[in-house]
Amino acid sequence: MKTALHFFSFVSRSSIAAFILILGLSSSVQADVQIKSDVVYGHKDGMALVYDVLRPENADGAAIVYMVSGGWFSRWAPPESRVERFRDMLDAGFTVIPVHHGSAPRYHVPDAYADVSLAIRHIKHHAEHHGIDADRIGVTGGSAGGHLSLMLGLAADSGNPDSTDALLRQGNEVAAVVAYFPPVDLRRLVGPNERFPALNFDAEKAAAISPILHADPSDPPTLLIHGDADDLVNISNSEIMFAEFQKQNVVSDFIVIEGGEHGFRGDHAVEADAARLAWFESHLR
Repeated sequence: MKTALHFFSFVSRSSIAAFILILGLSSSVQADVQIKSDVVYGHKDGMALVYDVLRPENADGAAIVYMVSGGWFSRWAPPESRVERFRDMLDAGFTVIPVHHGSAPRYHVPDAYADVSLAIRHIKHHAEHHGIDADRIGVTGGSAGGHLSLMLGLAADSGNPDSTDALLRQGNEVAAVVAYFPPVDLRRLVGPNERFPALNFDAEKAAAISPILHADPSDPPTLLIHGDADDLVNISNSEIMFAEFQKQNVVSDFIVIEGGEHGFRGDHAVEADAARLAWFESHLR
């Protein structure tokens, strides 16, 4: 794959399209956004793990990786259908990369985190081919996606220099995080759960994927946004996370959406999205 991607820079657009078809990838343009769909970043149980790349005409190299995860279910959708959802970030010149992980109910939270961690390594390793700056990547998501975003920001590493796998030698650090209504302590949640089967895993693994236990002064700038009427993930999750950030001297902020429920809608979504965009503008540029 790497050899083929390197070769793309020396061939015509028509030849690139032919190579894309041969490799099983697809590329398209929707209005002012170039789309690379189903970029394979790994395999599991014979299945491909994929992300999409939505690159606007005014892209300046900064990228925002979006966790496609709700209840740690990761549902695929045509990338063209996501363009309007991310219109504010695309119009601002950010390349947006929706990442899919191995989904519940087959896979559990530790699996999801391992997948998205690998995705960040792959994105950074192939940053030049995606037209992005590996040092200006932010990550965001809501609920389970917020949890995964926090884990990516707080538990990153610089890669394993002794690995024979080029991706595992690549660091997975990100430059900024925005998390909407995230659960932060999975020790309170792990166990059999009909609604969220991804939580049915060994309780001994819960601490390793609980963001509240991973904050330290090296963490990237992080914004928490939570509604005070959230009856699924109580706002106390963001309250204790923000308190820990302050204790650790992490550049951070916490925005409370008054009357906001789980899954912002209407004016609440507009308010939250504007704050998210401002955060990434401030810390990725």
